[in-house]
Amino acid sequence: MSISVGSAVQAADRARLENFLVVTGFDVSLDSIALAAKDAPSMLGMAASDFGSEWTTTSEEVFDTDRMRETALEILSQTLDDRLLDHAIDFYGSPLGQRLVEVENISHMDENDAERVSLGTEIVEEGGDRIEYLRRMNDAIDSADTSVKGMHEIQFRFLMAASNAGVLEQEIDAEALRALLSESEDALRETLKQSGLISAAYTYRDLSDADLLAYAEALEHPDMKQLYVLMNAVQYEIMANRFEALADRMADLSPGLEL
Repeated sequence: MSISVGSAVQAADRARLENFLVVTGFDVSLDSIALAAKDAPSMLGMAASDFGSEWTTTSEEVFDTDRMRETALEILSQTLDDRLLDHAIDFYGSPLGQRLVEVENISHMDENDAERVSLGTEIVEEGGDRIEYLRRMNDAIDSADTSVKGMHEIQFRFLMAASNAGVLEQEIDAEALRALLSESEDALRETLKQSGLISAAYTYRDLSDADLLAYAEALEHPDMKQLYVLMNAVQYEIMANRFEALADRMADLSPGLEL
């Protein structure tokens, strides 16, 4: 996955980058990647129980939050320039920004998917201006339409790594897998758009319409859009890298299984 946002500025030292992670809530967003490990077996048509008693320990080691934060800092030190960093700190460091980060951090680590879907759907169905603001927010966050390509890249790299590591008895043809994923792009895009709206409705349920409008307008600023292109790329790259590493470890936990 290509990660590039103009000329990098070396002056964005580690202390500033660590502050950036905390102020924007990107640190917690990165930590939440570990929650995705539970989906790994099902992506292979298997269950966590197929990998024995060491599954939990192994997945926690691979998705170590300190390691993922360190990787993010390394990437950001080469790609995040001062202009974008300062713009992010100015907004997310404001009273509204910190309220937003607070609810986003809680949402990132909230594993109650049933309540998220139920309450979020109810809010969306009620309609009103806030739903349009939420749509604008989601569109701005994924202005480069990277979510579908990012998710497919994670799936591709994980499945190929699992195949190459011998987790699956039947080898996967890379070209065939690419074609299969490509065919589902439109359906996945629609699914992500709807689930993203429901999730946003749940996450920001206690904020006012005025706050959501202000957030939508902030996210639509060119600098903020550029920032999210970078943060999305960083997050997807780390997820793909960790899923590849997990596939290698899974080979030692289970005999091969035909897909």
